[in-house]
Amino acid sequence: MKKRILCLHAHPDDAEILAGGTLALLAQRGHQVIIATMTAGDCGSVEYGPQEIARIRQNEAARAAAVIGAEYHWIGFSDLAIFLDDNSRRRVTAALRRLRPDIVLTASPLDYHCDHEATSKLVTDACFGCSAPNYLTQAYDQSPALPAIPHLYYLDPAEGIDRDGNTILPNFAIDVAGVMDTKQRMLEAHESQRAWLRKQHGMDDFVETMRRWCRSRGALAGIEYAEGFRQYGGHAYPRTPLLQELLRDLLLPVPR
Repeated sequence: MKKRILCLHAHPDDAEILAGGTLALLAQRGHQVIIATMTAGDCGSVEYGPQEIARIRQNEAARAAAVIGAEYHWIGFSDLAIFLDDNSRRRVTAALRRLRPDIVLTASPLDYHCDHEATSKLVTDACFGCSAPNYLTQAYDQSPALPAIPHLYYLDPAEGIDRDGNTILPNFAIDVAGVMDTKQRMLEAHESQRAWLRKQHGMDDFVETMRRWCRSRGALAGIEYAEGFRQYGGHAYPRTPLLQELLRDLLLPVPR
């Protein structure tokens, strides 16, 4: 049975950098892939004002998603303004009810950026709340509650480390060597970010940085390129290996 997979991360280009290969593989196999970002990337420029760069980045995100036939959605937040509060939790829950995923991929709970960490917490809570009919989100969307909590997975943090430089290992990895060219085309759609990431992050080439991160994950499993994931299995959340089963032939164990 085909599944709906939602990758909901903080900013345009996060999903492509950290999970673009896996999303491409899922789309190739006929699953419905949705890429969503909490923000439209309104702070990601030194050349444009917030409204203009947000418009540019939403268009880039839509083009990146289109490379694999995926949808793109903006959840409605602004950069550096994702907070753990009641309205934010209801907004994200409403988005999940509208998009109706079977599997949710989101940011690591530990990462370098406050938006990433807040996204991770909000999405985790929204996965729980989206199947509770009495948790009211009609102020944001009229879609009904989901029939069950979606399967939830965390992507790697940037560089595979937390804020203090400690390594965060994935539970498993997916071999993405066969779709690296597709992943690169997705990332290259985010053209506005080349100059920004060079200035703000010290990345001389964000495509090569992406490839280096994938090589580092591949090295853990003895292959060329991989993307890492951790399944969240808290009480009441699904623990069956649904994503792993969809990509069983490309699934790689990661030595602990």
